[in-house]
Amino acid sequence: MPVRRLNHAVLYVRDVPRSVAFYTGVFGFEVAVEIGDRAAFLRAPGTLNDHDLGLFSVGAQAAGPVPGQAGLYHLAWEVGTLGELAEVGAELRRRGSLVGATDHGVSKSFYAKDPDGIEFEVMWRVPRDQWPTEAGLDRLDLDAALARWGADLATGAAAGSAT
Repeated sequence: MPVRRLNHAVLYVRDVPRSVAFYTGVFGFEVAVEIGDRAAFLRAPGTLNDHDLGLFSVGAQAAGPVPGQAGLYHLAWEVGTLGELAEVGAELRRRGSLVGATDHGVSKSFYAKDPDGIEFEVMWRVPRDQWPTEAGLDRLDLDAALARWGADLATGAAAGSAT
């Protein structure tokens, strides 16, 4: 049976309330369930899932992610429009979480780290009929992308199609 999509992610974090504040503040997730300061389940706006992100406490003494060792590198959260990407990027910058910005040709992405140093990507998908013929990585020029596609062009799941 083929996999259709990632339904949710679950992260081990040092401090669940701190992580809940971060993910609700940056992404507008809502809290579906909290189990004291031990666990929380968050939903993305408009989701059909019971939760999109689970957070489980491992305590303040836990070691953080170690780049270059086996384990999860990052999660990619997709937004529907470039305007939304710009808003999330500004919020990540304001929080000091932003660590990079890349134009993948097929998507425009910001990279950031949460309070535990867990890296994630926030991306907007270029309309499929405008994907480049060769993959590449370039510096993200968000102003040029906004000039080309505008702030409100919905793509991916937000467009309700396979764009």
